[in-house]
Amino acid sequence: MNVFRRVFAGGLPRFWQPPPLLSAPACGRRVGALLCRASVGGPRHFPLGKERRRHWEEAAVAASPELREEEEEEEFVFPEYVLEKPAVDEERQRLEAAAEEELEQQRLQRKRRQQLREGRQKAPRSHQAAGRPDPSVRSSGVNCSGCGAELHCRDPAVPGYLPSEKYLSLVGPEVLLQAEEDKGRPREPKEEAEAAAAWKDSVRKALEGTVCQRCWLLVHHQQALKVEMTRETYYNLVSAALKRPPHHGRSPLVLCMVDVLDLPDSLLPDLSRLVGTHPHIFVLGNKVDLLPADSPQYLKRLQELLLKNCTDAGLVDLSQPSGAPNKHVIEAHLISAKTGYGIETLISKLQRSWKLNGDVYLVGAANSGKSTLFNTLLHSDYCKSRASDVIHKATISPFPGTTLNLLKFPIINPTPYRILRRQERLKEDSEKSEEDLSINEQKQLNILKKQGYLIGRIGRTFKQPEKNEEKCTVDFDAEALSFSMEEEPSPPLKTATTKVELTYNEVKDCRWFYDTPGIIRDDCVLNLLTEKEIKFVLPTCAIVPRTFILQPGMTLFLGALGRIDYLKGNNSSWFSVVASNLLPVHITSTEKADAIYQKHAGQTLLKVPMGGEERMKEFPPLVPQEVMLEGIGEGEAVADIKLSSAGWVAVTAHSNNKMQLRCYTPEGTLVTVRKPPLLPYIIHLKGERLKGSSSYKTKRPPSFVQNLKSNIDQKKHNI
Repeated sequence: MNVFRRVFAGGLPRFWQPPPLLSAPACGRRVGALLCRASVGGPRHFPLGKERRRHWEEAAVAASPELREEEEEEEFVFPEYVLEKPAVDEERQRLEAAAEEELEQQRLQRKRRQQLREGRQKAPRSHQAAGRPDPSVRSSGVNCSGCGAELHCRDPAVPGYLPSEKYLSLVGPEVLLQAEEDKGRPREPKEEAEAAAAWKDSVRKALEGTVCQRCWLLVHHQQALKVEMTRETYYNLVSAALKRPPHHGRSPLVLCMVDVLDLPDSLLPDLSRLVGTHPHIFVLGNKVDLLPADSPQYLKRLQELLLKNCTDAGLVDLSQPSGAPNKHVIEAHLISAKTGYGIETLISKLQRSWKLNGDVYLVGAANSGKSTLFNTLLHSDYCKSRASDVIHKATISPFPGTTLNLLKFPIINPTPYRILRRQERLKEDSEKSEEDLSINEQKQLNILKKQGYLIGRIGRTFKQPEKNEEKCTVDFDAEALSFSMEEEPSPPLKTATTKVELTYNEVKDCRWFYDTPGIIRDDCVLNLLTEKEIKFVLPTCAIVPRTFILQPGMTLFLGALGRIDYLKGNNSSWFSVVASNLLPVHITSTEKADAIYQKHAGQTLLKVPMGGEERMKEFPPLVPQEVMLEGIGEGEAVADIKLSSAGWVAVTAHSNNKMQLRCYTPEGTLVTVRKPPLLPYIIHLKGERLKGSSSYKTKRPPSFVQNLKSNIDQKKHNI
């Protein structure tokens, strides 16, 4: 009995813990054998795996012959036991392999995209006209609906070019063959005129709504084909249009489009000679939505500055009364052709003051937003309601000189009934809040708020009646849709859509609104840039001013297009950059400025121009100009230093701080010192100064919607 106590007290716990490599049945047999050894007087701590003494082995066999056989089996199995690998879930292994394969494919796709991006940056796209020209084919006599140039397939360098393959497929070989046959046949003058009219009518129907290759690439691929059209050609085209004999005995009205960001250079210096002595002028300051509000009355100040620039250009004599014959400028308006700000007010003033006295011409410098305004007015109360479905939109792009000829739409006759209905609609729209608008209008407003500070909602009083879906009948022919096993199904024939055209009675007495080509300025920096670089330089969304504090001996770079050296001064001064948000600003010491320009011009740091050393070899060098300024206080800028059309820098300095600056722009462009500045209180739009830096945090003022109830009340409260 004592033997069992010793076994259970001392030896059993050690025997009960099976080796980790033993299976359950083997472990049970091992424990049973050990217990049997203990029952016949075996040792208390018998070591596992050790060789047993002979007298203990004989005792165990005498106690149980069956145990002897198990022991022999045990001695054979355990020394030769090999660890088995755990079973692997095949489904899990397959899923892991599929996941790894998918990750590898994603890595390869990212690598390919990165290679493509690098390839695009290294190899800029070339603008070569696709297709082949055919000089033997006569011109169509039909203008491109995008730029107004005459469509043809003769020369890719001439505006209005279409590849001969596309041109012939649209016109049709039958029409051209008939024209060639009629060309060599002798005819009387009357028959010749009728044949020419028939030719023009057939070609007009075939090419109606067609755009040239240049407009197609501008809209769909953002590529600009270079065409042979000089500044003199633009000027002569606009001048000839304005000096035509007046229709209906009325002289035309001229809407002079001015880019307020580029004042005073965007105001054409020879506009008086261009328009002549008879036309009246409305000056429109466009792109006002891109400027942040530096004070509550900043729009009134901008309007006064616009009139002052018109006076300096000789367009208006402020000493003359409003109706004087030698005072060309009637009024000046601030608008945004893109966001619609001020457009409804402009339409109301045109219909009240000008009414239907004569044709209206839209003129101005290239890239001032004329085509955008043309498209906006095309779908407003200023255009005949049916004309919006007939007249195609003008091509708009950031590249100068997009419009190459005259585009036009008919002006609606502002009868008293129409004006009354329009005023009722405007009053109803002004009483709406943003929550009362539809979901689509709210989405459009949110998009415009990101693009500009000033937004206007443009509606339409008289709309074309829409088709009633309940009255639409669907023609269903079961016999035509069925076919046997031997027959092949034939595709349904496409029904020709009926084209909407204006009748003779609708246009015989109407006045027309013309969009003219932009006059290209010779001293503009945009003429030196590629299409990709223009996208970085021209601001397309609300400008956020960036303010820096500079000491004498420091330099500010605006990309590689402009540079300002602060040479001498009594104190530190503030420089507020108003330019495209994509154009980088770099601050350094004047000693290192030349080395930084040589190293980083054309590279990532200064970004524009792009293309590295090869691009900078053909880019003109920067030319300096000395500028002297004297500060008027910490809260107001003394002047704007305009670096051509790339942007400007508002300089704010302490009182009596005399500063000597050296400003650089590319050769062939101008540095303009604008006094008074466009936004004199822009210094208040900066945030806190960044620690250890010369720059300040930026601030973006909130956007304002012109004809919404909540925004109107807020504006009155601010004023």
